Amino acid sequence: MYLNKQNFQNQVSTLMPNYKEMKFLLAVSGGSDSMVLAHLFKNLEINFQIAHINYKLRGEESNLDEKVVEDFCKKNNIKFHLYNVSEQDKKPENSIQLWARNLRYSFFEKIKLEENLDYLATAHHLNDELETFIINLSRASGLKGLSGIPKNSNQIFRPLLKFSKEDIYRFAAENKLEFREDKSNQKSDYLRNFIRNVITPQLLKTNSQFLENFSKTLTFLEESENFISKEIEKKRKTLCDEINSKIVFNKAKLKIESNFIKFKLLKKYGFKEPHEISKIFSAENGSRFFSNTHQLKVNSTQLIIKDLDEKVIDFKPISIKKNDEIHIKDFCVDYKEIGKVWEINSDKINWPLKLRQPKSEDIFNPIGMKGKKKVKKFIRDLKLSDSDELVLVLADSEDQILGVIPFRQNGEFFAENKNLSIYL
Repeated sequence: MYLNKQNFQNQVSTLMPNYKEMKFLLAVSGGSDSMVLAHLFKNLEINFQIAHINYKLRGEESNLDEKVVEDFCKKNNIKFHLYNVSEQDKKPENSIQLWARNLRYSFFEKIKLEENLDYLATAHHLNDELETFIINLSRASGLKGLSGIPKNSNQIFRPLLKFSKEDIYRFAAENKLEFREDKSNQKSDYLRNFIRNVITPQLLKTNSQFLENFSKTLTFLEESENFISKEIEKKRKTLCDEINSKIVFNKAKLKIESNFIKFKLLKKYGFKEPHEISKIFSAENGSRFFSNTHQLKVNSTQLIIKDLDEKVIDFKPISIKKNDEIHIKDFCVDYKEIGKVWEINSDKINWPLKLRQPKSEDIFNPIGMKGKKKVKKFIRDLKLSDSDELVLVLADSEDQILGVIPFRQNGEFFAENKNLSIYL
């Protein structure tokens, strides 16, 4: 797409119809891309400020970059924010690119908050898209990783993604814009620079419309990813529920879905390795799997996923009077047993009843089993943990345990004459 004021304005309006109401922080290095973007923002009378980081990596060259940006701001009465990197920033011997990226985005976020700005704007362009596509392709990225750099997400606005580096150079020349070239980009010692300097030129030789066709391909991929994401969310609603801040999947239903659907559904919680997902569905009851962010527990009918940072549930006891109606499934994660009826001898209990979490001293006689058992031990034997699943006991006003909800009634209170029925 040919870069001029009108085409740029059309692109900005498409991505952000209310851009005139927004305030931007424009990241400007002094290179052709960001200086062209600054010029275009000025021409469209967009409300923006400029931020620049001097990394002190190229001596006087870095200082000249800073001067070009600062001079532009002074000339056009634009607020200028400068960060000079110092020894306190602890530049590493390796991974300088990652260090520099983290440093600048931290600085940009700080300025955004201090100045009450809405968006960070960057000058990523179509050639950057191609480089990112190749990098993600080499890393076995999925469709989302191949769909392009987001144009407007997470308060980062990238309005030049439809324009090529050649378009940017042409615009700069036509408008006689001053900018600086970072000579370190000519070195191919980093992967992105190698792709930029060696691979991309060869690809562009294969077809005079290569970048234009590539841009169309990105659009197709993005539309496909958007469609698939919507369908996956529809599928998610049929396969899982959210109970007590936990995600509970129907194990049997999810198991018969395709590997692709399993991957897309579980990836959200950090489970994205095919061999790991396969193990989940063949694991024994009580098995646990961990991602960087979540824990997944397997039981006979469910996959229960919780956030690793989630605090232990503090359940407030519920008092139950005669004829009260309480829906147990609203409280318990593992409710496969719900649907049974407990028959209780009402002569042995004292009202009101109460629904509460187990205590260490709780003891009961599980129906169908010989002898008494501590409730905590009973829970552990089921490969449950009252600290990470909401397991409840039903007790009377004297704290006699009538059963562990929803798993087992206390046999001492069983009554064949059905003089009290509790429906779970």
